[in-house]
Amino acid sequence: MMMKSIDLKALDAEDTLNSLKKEFYQPDGVIYLDGNSLGMMPRIAAQRVQEVTRQQWGHDLITSWNKHQWIDLPQKVGDRIGGLIGAAPGQTVCCDSISVNLFKVLASALRLRPGKTKIVSTEDNFPTDLYMVQGLEALLGESQCHLKLVNEAELAQAIDEQTVAVLVTEVNFRTGRRLDIEELCAAAHNAGALCIVDLAHSTGVLPVALDNWQVDFAVGCTYKYLNGGPGAPAFVYAAKRHQHAMQQPLYGWMGHSNGFTFSPQYQPADSIQQMLVGTPAIIAMSAVDAALDVYDKTSISAIRQKSMKMTEVFLKLLALSAPCRELRCISPQAAEERGSQLSFEFDHAWGVCQALIKSDIIADFRAPCYLRFGFSPLYNSFQQLGEVVSELEQIMHEKRYLKPEFQTRHKVT
Repeated sequence: MMMKSIDLKALDAEDTLNSLKKEFYQPDGVIYLDGNSLGMMPRIAAQRVQEVTRQQWGHDLITSWNKHQWIDLPQKVGDRIGGLIGAAPGQTVCCDSISVNLFKVLASALRLRPGKTKIVSTEDNFPTDLYMVQGLEALLGESQCHLKLVNEAELAQAIDEQTVAVLVTEVNFRTGRRLDIEELCAAAHNAGALCIVDLAHSTGVLPVALDNWQVDFAVGCTYKYLNGGPGAPAFVYAAKRHQHAMQQPLYGWMGHSNGFTFSPQYQPADSIQQMLVGTPAIIAMSAVDAALDVYDKTSISAIRQKSMKMTEVFLKLLALSAPCRELRCISPQAAEERGSQLSFEFDHAWGVCQALIKSDIIADFRAPCYLRFGFSPLYNSFQQLGEVVSELEQIMHEKRYLKPEFQTRHKVT
């Protein structure tokens, strides 16, 4: 078989992260290459949720807001995430969803740059990011806010004196292409604009340096590579230099300078706390907090090195298989130019994905015709890659993807 040309067993033996696989619950016989959509469950997260529900909520009840510091959890978890994205303490908070946090950030940017109206983004940015801008357009009117879409190569040239902010996702959700955020920040600042970054496909798997890159605002999720669980709360970053002047529009009691005075007049906190709105989701956030413990046992640098190696090995294995070469890779060929995923274009990508799932290999599909493989260095192995390509080769050779059972589209794709 083709795998003999690459010693996958030896690669696993050399893998410094190999011991971390036991930190995750892994269903028997399942190979999971969809960590870029939903990470596997860390065992410690399940234990923490049990502790929070049985002891903290079940026994200690409302006293847990003080006794177990529930009230400080958004800032605590935020700072832990901040450590993974190059943010000094006091600039990141865990709360709400990416979409809600992005709305806060966009509105704050408009207030920080009065008179400017244009938000520049990419045509292939994740749709919900674009929807948030469109929502502001509808709310404020195009004379106050309007969206300018360009392709990734035209971003820097599209910034002008009317630009409020450049809104980008560091790793393209379809192609996996990685943008040069530091360069974009410099271009934005030279024009008096701000830089807003979505780190959904970066956090926990790529080295990020928000402070050093001079990013103004950032958002991200915790349910992908951070393995915080489905619907886990997101995070938002606001550079310290903006916190005194910024004013996000969702006035909530948790964002008040002292919400427990119960004043009828809103007074925003003069800190990252202002980004909070309502009561935090303690159970879900506790799971995120526990999941982050796995990162205390390694480094982002080690994770990134394994990630790049895995994508390189996967491409080499595919290249050795004639049937698999029908899949056209749309991700950058250079490992340093992509995130921890590989995407392939194929007319029957949906059927291929469903055939893989039937064989207990979980990848995912993105419209209109893309097959994505997300590599999570914390729990994926090199030998698994060999098994995936062997099965994929059979699916392609037999044209199994054409079977009627693999044609029905589900609500979630």
